[in-house]
Amino acid sequence: MLLLILALILTAILALRWQATLTSLGSFLVDSQPPHQADLIVVLGGDFWGPRVLVGAELARLRYAPIALISGPPYQGRPEGEFAVDFLVQKGYPRELFQVLALHTGSTIGEAKALRGELARRHVKRVLLVTSSYHSRRATIVLTLFCPGVQFISVPATDPHYHIVKWWNDDSSRQLFFSEWSKILGSVFVAYPTDLVSRLFGFAMARMPRRAATSRRTGAAVLSEP
Repeated sequence: MLLLILALILTAILALRWQATLTSLGSFLVDSQPPHQADLIVVLGGDFWGPRVLVGAELARLRYAPIALISGPPYQGRPEGEFAVDFLVQKGYPRELFQVLALHTGSTIGEAKALRGELARRHVKRVLLVTSSYHSRRATIVLTLFCPGVQFISVPATDPHYHIVKWWNDDSSRQLFFSEWSKILGSVFVAYPTDLVSRLFGFAMARMPRRAATSRRTGAAVLSEP
């Protein structure tokens, strides 16, 4: 009898640890930080009439940054950010708080690559990053990798389709969990190294013609000497 009780207690402990581990893995996907003063608020595309843009608008209203930049691909022939701005103006937010970054990609990595140049053009060093809660960890990781030199502070919007507690019992949460984890691993171990090698190779190739031209000019100068 005593052995049976001990076995039941051990089983219960293992079950609790198993659930705690899965919960920890689920909560890792949510990167939530207190907002701080920043150079720019960036709202990632994909939710232009919902919680993301409302969180971004509220941060802009509270003057955590001068403007909120809303990115996103085309929708019905217009950048989806334009629809978001119209929606926010109808909600009472001043239009001058927002700008739109039109993209031609629907992926987070594509957004990061587009933002890399845009943030450099604006001389941005600190960004308040707004996206859905389940997407926030991957977004922070990807933008930190692809936009070096910029600090990203994640201020995510809640999402009704993802539940951290017992996510494995909910179809929507389970699909989002596996999708986000697989994309995090793919971004870190495949996409980023590939992009880095490509950029380094492109930089090296861009320098080669200049070096060759310099060598030719130097050689010509030597040949012309008396």
